[in-house]
Amino acid sequence: MSTYHPRSTQVGSERELERSVLDYLRRHPQAADTLRGIVNWWLPQQRYESALQRIEHVLSRLVVEGRLHCNRLPDGEVLYELEKHVNPLLH
Repeated sequence: MSTYHPRSTQVGSERELERSVLDYLRRHPQAADTLRGIVNWWLPQQRYESALQRIEHVLSRLVVEGRLHCNRLPDGEVLYELEKHVNPLLH
């Protein structure tokens, strides 16, 4: 049986926030903002960028596995779609 430890959850969450703020500042060393600016701009951007990287990794893996097909568009973006021979209900 696991026990919920709110203090350890809070510490983990604070460390995640700390990493997010520091990662943002590493990418934008000249940045400065208020608490509201950091909450509204820096942190959502950090979450989006790391989510984008995770999603890109998953999409690449699905292409390698033959479950998705990708086409590079003229502007360099990549379009992903279900591989024609794959039944999405089986995965």
